[in-house]
Amino acid sequence: MSGLIKLPPRPESAKDWFGEIVGTGFGSGLGPVAPATWGSAAALILYFLLGFDGDTVGFWVLLAITIAIGIPAASILSRPGDEDPKRVVIDEWAGVYVTVAFLPNEWQWLLAGFFVFRVLDILKPWPANKIDAIHNGFGVVFDDIAVGIYGAIGLNVIYLLFFD
Repeated sequence: MSGLIKLPPRPESAKDWFGEIVGTGFGSGLGPVAPATWGSAAALILYFLLGFDGDTVGFWVLLAITIAIGIPAASILSRPGDEDPKRVVIDEWAGVYVTVAFLPNEWQWLLAGFFVFRVLDILKPWPANKIDAIHNGFGVVFDDIAVGIYGAIGLNVIYLLFFD
């Protein structure tokens, strides 16, 4: 079983526990392969199960909480030489939520948001690539928010032109 999930060192303080639990997207980033992909999927599954659309107060509260707890959690897990550890996926949670902003909470739009976000997150177009160079929790989270904004604009244009 230890081959499936690579467990980090045992946290020593409440602050470290917070970083591990929140930063890893409640464990979704602990898989050995493609943790950012698993983290993005976990975030969208939670959002789908919560049931509110991307233009509701509930959505914006979810996004605000994710950002507010994500920045310090990412900062806690960042280390010199490994400022954005692969197991930190709370940034993917925030970015993929931004990507599906204003869209209906329907599996088709969430699946589209998932793929658009993952492609943009890998490509890191400007200014996300510049934000990614900021080596702290803010940089870790906000580069994904930047690509999420690009994704949201593209998907919302498609939605408004063809499905509204």
